[in-house]
Amino acid sequence: MTAHRLPLIGVTLDVEQPGGYSKYPWYALRTNYAEAIAAAGAVPVALPHLPALAADLLARIDALVVTGGSFDVDPALYGDAARHDSVTLKEGRTAAELALLRGALDRDMPVLGICGGEQLLAVALGGTLIQHIPDAIPDALPHEQPNPRHEPGHAVAITPGTLLARIVGAGPMQVNSSHHQAVRHPGAGAVVNATAPDGVIEGVESTRHRFALGVQWHPEFLIDPGDVRLFAALIAACRR
Repeated sequence: MTAHRLPLIGVTLDVEQPGGYSKYPWYALRTNYAEAIAAAGAVPVALPHLPALAADLLARIDALVVTGGSFDVDPALYGDAARHDSVTLKEGRTAAELALLRGALDRDMPVLGICGGEQLLAVALGGTLIQHIPDAIPDALPHEQPNPRHEPGHAVAITPGTLLARIVGAGPMQVNSSHHQAVRHPGAGAVVNATAPDGVIEGVESTRHRFALGVQWHPEFLIDPGDVRLFAALIAACRR
């Protein structure tokens, strides 16, 4: 990246089937993803679901943000033969995001995974997921929080010595919560960087890349001061 231009941050899109906005399949993205990136000093650009173009898209951006959505990673991708009844898939989206993620990791490009993007990052790093938290963790917190997503749902503890800790400080952070799945194991070469009070993993990061980090919450809502620092750190990593 040349010093005189703002970093270009690729942001993955959600996709919906016909109905509502259009009679044809359509992409979607909450505006606060783009607003948080712009406020941090970068230019957000939306990335379509075209796996064959992943290398060309990555050649034009400086960092990748993999967003969340109301769907799940296919359990077959992390070695689970059975699929929980609650699991819903968007196979085309996942294929495109995996192509982008793997390409970005190969390039050591800065990567931020958000919510489902954090889970997919863990899978790309060789990790596994819990398919449905209420069935796997007794007395788990309501990780699908009942209050609005622009409000905190619970606190998370930050793991000392991690990249996330260096970015946001010692914590704890107040975060929102909108997920029924979670990382079970982060994978070889990856570590847990945040946990909820019930022990659910709330963040992972690679130890083999300079900036490949995921958080289970949605920092684009900027609920905690650490959320602003997270986007600032992503942009700063583009300049190194």
